[in-house]
Amino acid sequence: MVKGWHGWLGTFNGVVLITMAVLPLAALVVWALARRRRATGSMALRMSLAEVGIVYGTVPWVWMIMLPGDQAGVVPGRVSLVPLRDLLTIVADGGPLTATVQVVGNLLVFAALGFFAPLRFAALASVPRILLLAAACSVLVEAAQYVLRLDRVSSVDDVLLNAAGAGLAALASRRWWPAAAPDRPPRPAPAH
Repeated sequence: MVKGWHGWLGTFNGVVLITMAVLPLAALVVWALARRRRATGSMALRMSLAEVGIVYGTVPWVWMIMLPGDQAGVVPGRVSLVPLRDLLTIVADGGPLTATVQVVGNLLVFAALGFFAPLRFAALASVPRILLLAAACSVLVEAAQYVLRLDRVSSVDDVLLNAAGAGLAALASRRWWPAAAPDRPPRPAPAH
């Protein structure tokens, strides 16, 4: 059971419970935005769903990775700039299950951003642009973990996995991207 403010705001379980509890509110916001936009043009539901999806699908993950560890503020920030070193260390120390959870979790951090951003913003309808955006967001998060001394390792592996997750999610949503996406051939004009 979650007890007190710390239990709700400062634990993984609390974040998951709040995320599930807010789902009806997120659906209501999608509906309200779509209804408000309906008078201004088409694609109101798509735009609204994409905007809420980016926020609802990204904020809880970022919130979780910004939770302080047990020694936050006491131990100095740690940095790992050698690719795959952290993943191999996790496999060696924690085993394959721990490594799998770590990899899947990192792939999901910016997956919603990768899935929905190309649907909402035509300028982002490109896998390389999504990879760049996700990598930049991930670098910001890792830098914040270091600067705030959250008792977490700021790792290049996290940046790579976060960007890869966004890129894979972008590929999953590619069929719904706007027709004039930069890295897609234009659709032929209909014959008259």
